[in-house]
Amino acid sequence: MSDNVDSPPDRGPGHSRGPGHSRRDFLALAGVSAAALTLGTGAPAGALTPGGDRVPADPFQLGVASGDPEPYGVVLWTRLAPRPLAEDGHGGMPRRPVDVHYEVAEDERFTRVVRRGHAVATSELAHSVHPEVGGLRPGREYFYRFRAGREVSPVGRTRTAPAPHQRVERLAFGMASCQAWYHGHFAAYRHLAQEELDLVFFLGDYVYEYAINSGNLWRQGARVDPVHDATVRTLEQYRLRYALFKTDPHLRAAHARAPWVTTWDDHEVQNNYAAAHSQYGISVEDFERQRAVAYRAYYEHLPLRRGSLPHGPDLRLYRRFGWGALADVHVLDTRQYRDDFPTDSSAGGEHTDPRRSILGAAQERWLYSGLRRSRATWNLLAQQVVMAQIDRDTGPGRTFSMDQWDGFTANRDRLFAAVRRHGVDNLVVLTGDIHRHVAAELKADFTDPHSPTIGTELVVTSVGSDGDGAPTDRYTELWLANPHVKLYDGRRGYVHGELTPERLTSRFRVVDHVERDDRAPVSTVAQFVTEAGRPGLTVDTDPTGSNLSGPIGASGQSGQSAHFRSAR
Repeated sequence: MSDNVDSPPDRGPGHSRGPGHSRRDFLALAGVSAAALTLGTGAPAGALTPGGDRVPADPFQLGVASGDPEPYGVVLWTRLAPRPLAEDGHGGMPRRPVDVHYEVAEDERFTRVVRRGHAVATSELAHSVHPEVGGLRPGREYFYRFRAGREVSPVGRTRTAPAPHQRVERLAFGMASCQAWYHGHFAAYRHLAQEELDLVFFLGDYVYEYAINSGNLWRQGARVDPVHDATVRTLEQYRLRYALFKTDPHLRAAHARAPWVTTWDDHEVQNNYAAAHSQYGISVEDFERQRAVAYRAYYEHLPLRRGSLPHGPDLRLYRRFGWGALADVHVLDTRQYRDDFPTDSSAGGEHTDPRRSILGAAQERWLYSGLRRSRATWNLLAQQVVMAQIDRDTGPGRTFSMDQWDGFTANRDRLFAAVRRHGVDNLVVLTGDIHRHVAAELKADFTDPHSPTIGTELVVTSVGSDGDGAPTDRYTELWLANPHVKLYDGRRGYVHGELTPERLTSRFRVVDHVERDDRAPVSTVAQFVTEAGRPGLTVDTDPTGSNLSGPIGASGQSGQSAHFRSAR
């Protein structure tokens, strides 16, 4: 059966495009030349910029990063910003191009350098560079650093993916999401940066667009200039917001620890936006202008490849990569192509329309084709919003969130049909967004608790958003009333995953506070095992006590509590 059969119809190239605009118009609007985009990803040999080695002191204050590893290469990132919080968004850099050199070595002391090269940092891209380094060996650890003039960056650690179809015994990954800097310190990243990780999945809301002032600045000891007390809408404001968040040393350390695979959600542009539709009364034309600069700033500040170069209000973020024979990773974008919010959100309302899609027709076809071709043991979907059905009415009625996959039930049905049709036995969905730890089983029919489980969803809580949080809150009962939900915890933290050919072990890590300081210890509130060939969640009581820091349940025994449901 063709993968196109179960996709929604294309609605034409103007479905999410404002009237009268072409990609060329928006590229000109964004002010980015093709040369700047190309040189920032790796300049040709000998293409040095005249006078391009003169830089102000201490230009690497925003750190270094790597991402999107492939078997023979990885993309590196840095941005030159000696005054990262300069109000003009240029980070204290002069408005001229600068040569940025890089080295990649097999050891942290750089005695065995294997690759050297350079890229050109231009003011058009806020003096960021994204060199794509090739010629590396599969499945290897490497170290990298940058030089601009006489200034040398901190050292970063990265890793290439294993060779295609190679048997791989282990993939250790971290999951993070929702890092509202102003709501608390990044204690979660302090601990994540000390984990032995091959990858970090960041699942949306890298920055937030809200004005920062005394009403929401809960990070004790922090002060911001009045320029931050404004809703972010311009390119300069988005650049400044990324720079502010990256001033956190633990975020920089987490980036330098392992390669990141990133996707966005809504706050990188505006709360709850849907494709070209603002939920705040902004016209499609004006909102696409805002989206163009927001997407440009996103690219400027994250380790993304040429395939994710921005073109006005368009940036292709969905992509796929493999981890040997162990896993295929499908990175999704549930924001840029989704249909707008329905006017009728009742149980059988407009959200059930078979034409509705959270992915868009092209991305749906791409995903189903990838699932059909996959021969890996595991298929991971790295995405943004909760996929499991969550009935938000604890009584006899049924109420759903239209911002999550519940608002696009036909799209979810098409995806689950493709999973069953193509024999995808080990589907794991990695999710962010809700500022809570949740573990859930994906059911073929959510209305029947005895329906077959076809996948597992791991939802990571926030790094800082919503402040300290608590194990239980006013939503605990609501979420756990859905029988396929096995864990709910409202504290800040991250998820540590360990994938082998036999099983996935997921550890939900929490810190008890983030508002006061960054020194909170970390603990594991719950640990689950998902066995290959047996979708779903089994509680790992860990009898050795090496991973669980204390009792999960209120009774002092691993199992039942107000926020934990026994699984199998």
